[in-house]
Amino acid sequence: MWPNAVAGALSRFEWAFKQPGRYLNASEAYSPGIEVEDARDDLEWAMLHLPPGAKRDLGRLITRIDEEFERRTLPEPNNIKWAMMGWWWTRMRER
Repeated sequence: MWPNAVAGALSRFEWAFKQPGRYLNASEAYSPGIEVEDARDDLEWAMLHLPPGAKRDLGRLITRIDEEFERRTLPEPNNIKWAMMGWWWTRMRER
């Protein structure tokens, strides 16, 4: 990981969740490396390498992020092939 990787990932979610509307806007970010799905990948990677206390703290934030992300996206059956990368890649935003 690189310096401030977790902070950067959390800020991408903060920005995305501040956007108006029920669903996340698909037109806001479809650039590799800057999508919230990529940020979620970064958080998952960080969880693998944190000490127990920090892992619990970040895990609580991730739980809240996952709930909001799931609430603001819809299942995308055509993306099921991405499920091995993380369930968040099988969700779609407003089109």
